[in-house]
Amino acid sequence: MSQQSSPCVPGLFTEEGGARVLGNRCVTCNTPYFPKASACHNPRCTESKMEDAAFGGKGVIWSYSVADFPPPPPHKFDKPFKPYVIGVIDMENGLRIVGQLVDPLEKVQVGAKVELVIAPVYHEDDKAYTSWKFKLV
Repeated sequence: MSQQSSPCVPGLFTEEGGARVLGNRCVTCNTPYFPKASACHNPRCTESKMEDAAFGGKGVIWSYSVADFPPPPPHKFDKPFKPYVIGVIDMENGLRIVGQLVDPLEKVQVGAKVELVIAPVYHEDDKAYTSWKFKLV
């Protein structure tokens, strides 16, 4: 029997058609945004025209840090707390996004290729609460 899952924050990502975060992109200058922006913030953009977009696929680790202590409330995590890597990822689609990596610190390095995945953040009441994360490829 598979465990039921639910997004930690509904509306930020989807698994339909593959793991993707839901944002938008300026049609005029092609600048991507996640989460959604109400207007384009690119100073070189001549006209802000936003349209919904879903971003997924692969990217490269630009930088990373290790969360080696539990996050404060209201954040939730499985106990006992296990340190994890948070990466800044440059996606192939032009988006730069922050996300947790599912791989152990020993395998993570700047410049490594990753892909967007949806994975559990914590478990509660027989349910897995999920979010976007990254996995080494």
